[in-house]
Amino acid sequence: MYRSLSTPRFSTKNGAVNYKSRTPIELDQMRQIAPSVFAEAKHADRSARYTYIPTSEILVGLMKEGFRPYAVMQGGTREEERRGFTKHLIRLRHDSQTLSVGQTHNEILLLNSHDGTSSYRLTAGVFRCACENGLVTAQSLIEEVRVPHMGDIQARVIDGCIQVMTRMPEVTDSIRHMDSLQLTAGEQQAFARAALVTRYDDKPAPVTPDQILTPRRRDDVGNSLWHVLNRTQESLVRGGLSYIQRDEHGRRVARRTTREIGSIDQNTHVNRALWTLAEEMRKLKA
Repeated sequence: MYRSLSTPRFSTKNGAVNYKSRTPIELDQMRQIAPSVFAEAKHADRSARYTYIPTSEILVGLMKEGFRPYAVMQGGTREEERRGFTKHLIRLRHDSQTLSVGQTHNEILLLNSHDGTSSYRLTAGVFRCACENGLVTAQSLIEEVRVPHMGDIQARVIDGCIQVMTRMPEVTDSIRHMDSLQLTAGEQQAFARAALVTRYDDKPAPVTPDQILTPRRRDDVGNSLWHVLNRTQESLVRGGLSYIQRDEHGRRVARRTTREIGSIDQNTHVNRALWTLAEEMRKLKA
């Protein structure tokens, strides 16, 4: 069973964090959850051209403009000197945004790090209330906005958020179209097979298309493209599916469970790939 929405998930080995909340996260609370957001200086290997502004300062400016954080992820690292500087992702909602089609919240994802592994990156996302899924839209729908660590970062990040927010009606339209398209059993199988490739690349998938298509709750039952996207996304990102591990001779070794995706980069990659897959299916069906 998954932890409640208000319970953070920590990895004591490398400092990774994944935390969601039903109400806006206060800064003091976030400081305890994701210290990288409040890094007091840039990492030592950054050059003099690197403009250092902690993500927390950017966040204060965004909150003044009505953007509120509802979730945060912090990347882990085995390198002790990079602790407190690692990549982090904050999911934001604007005060003016109301519950949208399909019981969803439009969100803006703010990604950054202070160890040189990422510029400020802004992209569109969706949070589905029924399953508490945090999805990421395709680049083909709304292109990511990047702000390098140079110049007036805060103003450019705020402008970027507003730029992404003005495109949110396109996200709502995309969901509405997905929800109206019904997939046959064969089309659902095809979608699930392609979805497994986005998660496991060229490696054999430990689970079957039927497993990732199986609904976990009543709200997930349905044959629409939107339902299929959400079922496969939750199965692949959250894990929790049982499978039999076998050796090179096909002999049974042990029963295992698929893992949740903890990496920020992989989480974003799989989410974005699945939305792209859904968009392509929508075009074919249309």
